[in-house]
Amino acid sequence: MLSRIALFAAAVCCAVATQAQTYPTKPIRLIVPFAPGGSSSIVARAFSAEMSKGLGQQFVVENKPGAGGNIAMEEVAKAEPDGYTLIIGHVGTLAMNPYMFEKLPYDPNKDFRPVSLFAKVPTIFVVHESVPVKNLREFVALAKKEPGKLNFGTAGNGSAGHLAIEYLKLVSGIDIQHVPYKGTGPNLIDLAAGRTQFSAAGTPPFMPHVKSGKLRVVAVGTIRRLPILPDVGTVAEQGYPGFETSQWYGLNAPAKTPEAIVNRLAAESAKAAKSAAVEKQLEPDSAELIGSTPKEFADYIATEQVRWKEVVQKAHVKAE
Repeated sequence: MLSRIALFAAAVCCAVATQAQTYPTKPIRLIVPFAPGGSSSIVARAFSAEMSKGLGQQFVVENKPGAGGNIAMEEVAKAEPDGYTLIIGHVGTLAMNPYMFEKLPYDPNKDFRPVSLFAKVPTIFVVHESVPVKNLREFVALAKKEPGKLNFGTAGNGSAGHLAIEYLKLVSGIDIQHVPYKGTGPNLIDLAAGRTQFSAAGTPPFMPHVKSGKLRVVAVGTIRRLPILPDVGTVAEQGYPGFETSQWYGLNAPAKTPEAIVNRLAAESAKAAKSAAVEKQLEPDSAELIGSTPKEFADYIATEQVRWKEVVQKAHVKAE
C-alpha cells in the first residue's frame, strides 16, 4: 500500500515538473481587477506584451472591475493553479481591502502566490492655487491654524487617494474634511475650480493642471523625489520620516501554482522591467519599474499590510 502511495506521489511530482518545463503551451489570461484606462491596465498591458516575447505565448488581458477589485480576486483565487490565469495585484486588493471590508471573498495571503512586483506609481499631494502655501510644511501649519476648515476631495471613500491623505492626517495631526466623489474626474473638476483645496492621486490626472497653474504640488509620497518634479520634496523629508505611499502593481497567481512556473514568470517580469519598451509606456505615469523576485514581492506585501492596517483602523475607514 505504501509503495503504491509513493509511486502515485512520484508520478504527480513528475507531472508537475514536466508541466513547468513545457509551460506555457497556450495563451495566458491576465485579469485586471479594475476598469479599463487606468494605471493598472497600462501596467498590465506593458508588462504582458514584453513578457510574451520570452514566454512564447500571448497574454489575454481582461478587465473585470467591481467591488473594489474583490470580484476579480475571488475568481482568480478559485482558478486552476496552472499558470494560465493570473491577476494584477494592487495595494488596494492586497493591503487595503482586507481591513476596510468586514468580509472578503478571498484571503490575500492564503489564496495567492506573489510572483513579482511590477511597478510603483507615485502619489502626489496637491493644493488649489488659491491656498497660500508652497510646500507640505506650510500646508500643515495652515491646517493646524484653521482646523476643520480645509476640504480634501478624493475619487471615493476608501480609494487609494483617500487613504493616502488619512495616512498624512495621522502622522501630521491635522484636521481637514473629506469630500468623496465618484471617481477621479469629478474630484478633479471641483479641485481645479477651488471648491476643494487639497487632494492626492497619481501624476497623470494632476499634471496638466499643475502645468497650467491651477494646482500646486506640495509633496510626493515616494521615498525619493520624482524626476518630473525635482524641486518638490517628499513627505518624509518634509518632517515625516518613513512615510511612503504609492499605487503599486504586481503579478499574482493562485496559491497552488507550481514554484517552477512562478519562478519562470518572475524571471520574465524582471526582464520586462528592464526593457526600453515598458519604460517608455510607463514614463507618463512617472512609474518606478521593479521586477522583483517572488520573495521580495511577498515581503513587500507584508510590509504594506502592516502600514495600511494601521491607517484604516485608526482612521475608521469602511468600504461602502
